[in-house]
Amino acid sequence: MPAPSRTSHDAIVAAARQILEEDGFDAVAMSRVAERVGIRGPSLYKHVRDRSALIRAIAEGVTADLAATLSAADATGDPRADLTAVAHAYRTFVRANPNGYGLLFANLAPDLQPDPAHLAQLALPLIEAMGTLVGSEDALSAARTMVSWAHGFVSMELAGALRLGGDLDVAYADGIESILDGVTGRGRPPSA
Repeated sequence: MPAPSRTSHDAIVAAARQILEEDGFDAVAMSRVAERVGIRGPSLYKHVRDRSALIRAIAEGVTADLAATLSAADATGDPRADLTAVAHAYRTFVRANPNGYGLLFANLAPDLQPDPAHLAQLALPLIEAMGTLVGSEDALSAARTMVSWAHGFVSMELAGALRLGGDLDVAYADGIESILDGVTGRGRPPSA
């Protein structure tokens, strides 16, 4: 009778993700993950094919967690309020998971990247809310504008690149309002 497993695939991925957040991508070594979950290195391969599969599993988990976070924020039925809540939830998530989030946009080998279809699913609630706000014809473009700005802001924030002072929380909230005003035409001067 085989001995019962002392860990699980989920526990291994969680441990690897924790290592990633603590010490970065290069620190996610199979031996370190095995040690973290309390098993010997060779036993890890009973649960995870190799490091590539482990990295991809981490990225898939980050994608799923981000999707759940964004979906939970999109709940009032008021598209402007929902988009604002989604943008704030996004920033909170990224700040709590900077290295995991970085995996979603890193230039990695294809076998390390999350499934592109799963990444595309992240955009659906945003596109739907934008469609309600600006119309379905402009929804994708408006959503891309919002995501690009939020990604840029948070990426610069994490890199310590926003050094001119001021309250970044206020700047982020103002940026959301500016983007929403821009995509709805509120920020445009009246046409002559």
